[in-house]
Amino acid sequence: MIKTLEKSARTEDEAIALALNELGLDRDEVSVEILERAKTGFLGIGAAPAVIRVSYEVPDEAPAKETVAVKAEPKAEAPAAAVPADEPAEYAQIRQFLGGLLERMGVKAQMEFSPRDNGGVNVSLSGSGMGAIIGRRGETLDAIQHLTNYVVNRGSEKHMHISVDAECYRSKREESLVRLAEKMAEKAIKYKRSMALEPMNSYERHVIHTALQNYKGVTTSSTGVEPNRRVVVSYVKPEQPDNKPKSREWA
Repeated sequence: MIKTLEKSARTEDEAIALALNELGLDRDEVSVEILERAKTGFLGIGAAPAVIRVSYEVPDEAPAKETVAVKAEPKAEAPAAAVPADEPAEYAQIRQFLGGLLERMGVKAQMEFSPRDNGGVNVSLSGSGMGAIIGRRGETLDAIQHLTNYVVNRGSEKHMHISVDAECYRSKREESLVRLAEKMAEKAIKYKRSMALEPMNSYERHVIHTALQNYKGVTTSSTGVEPNRRVVVSYVKPEQPDNKPKSREWA
């Protein structure tokens, strides 16, 4: 189910940031429509704020077959002492589902939880067999994260973003993606044209968008449909200085 939220601010970027902060979502998890562009006016006269509309998806109720699968999942066999007595309810829910999922994959992993800045949760996995958890270019890890977000947020009014990582894979991948983003930005500026990157998942596209959001001379956008959706780094022509003669002041 698709929902929308409208926000206004001094600039389009500030309005988008306000909407993402309220929803607790990342930029690549929403679609943004600019309803009214910001106007600076002249000496403050005629100025108008930017108005945007953000569209985002709210998980529907799970199909009956998926409900049966979740009920059939065994509980994780982690020792009771490994679970803190004062662990928040949302952490316990994540631990129960994720532990059962990993057990079905034949992998035993330690879980560490930490809060995210936007109100979500980071889950760090460690142990043997993490290569099977990560998969090719993190595809298996992304699938595990998607399933965890779907099950935990199903039926909840407020979406909580859960980031699942294994052996710091995401931070290492982020570093390489940031280097790639900067390299493509330099090319876009040098050749004064748009540069399309290879197809990436939503997490990797988000890293590219974030890395270049304040990079002078370029802007980013996503194009295409999954699984071939990709980021395009576009050259932005510098604004020309105002060469109009200024009126003389008379004493």
